[in-house]
Amino acid sequence: MSRIKLFPTCLASLLFPRAADAARRVLERAGFEVSTPRAAVCCGQPAWNSGHVEEARRVARGALAALRGEETVVLCSGSCTTMVSHYWPQLFEGTEHEDDARSVAARAREFSSFVAEATRDGDLGELRSPRAVAVAYHDSCHMLRGLGVSGAPRALLGRVAGLEVRELDAQERCCGFGGTFSLRYPELSSEMADEKVDDIAAHGVDEVVGSDLGCLMQIRGRAEARDVAIPCRYIAEVLDEAMDGSR
Repeated sequence: MSRIKLFPTCLASLLFPRAADAARRVLERAGFEVSTPRAAVCCGQPAWNSGHVEEARRVARGALAALRGEETVVLCSGSCTTMVSHYWPQLFEGTEHEDDARSVAARAREFSSFVAEATRDGDLGELRSPRAVAVAYHDSCHMLRGLGVSGAPRALLGRVAGLEVRELDAQERCCGFGGTFSLRYPELSSEMADEKVDDIAAHGVDEVVGSDLGCLMQIRGRAEARDVAIPCRYIAEVLDEAMDGSR
């Protein structure tokens, strides 16, 4: 049995633990032995994006130490995967941790792309939604532009019987979250989110599915502020429920 390390990331650990639990169950159903190092808390991205390199390095050191080894590291976030795989080598360049950072970066994989490549139809059992549901899949910026991932999550959702994926008109448009961007420019961030909410509402979907919890939090927050009903779920939760639906 292959072993992997699951890195839930800050939002999953602190605000959306059910998303991380669902990811673990999906990976275990796929045949992997999963460990979740407690010290793998934050990748340092908020500080890094704000130009605070030393602070980012200090925060990320704990996660780096926890993720040493040879196992594939699966992250519940396209945004954090981009940070680890693209920017950790730069963050730790010239330090005693540079080699470890490059090692982890080479082994870091975003959850949906990893599962899509590591499994075939049937490996997760018969995937069936407990109800007929239409969803919109939200392409987060880091997934789409940083990692170049868009087909993998849709392929996974396409395996679920009873689930219909509807494409949005402005599918590649940012939701306005952007981590610290939403804090620095709240008015602009809200306007961008409102455009996304309007696009979703116009397609009459039952819920939004995504691979970045920050984006889902942004979309749901703006929808609730406007009294628009748009449930949002992390992709692992959809797959986990579909596995239950097949039992």
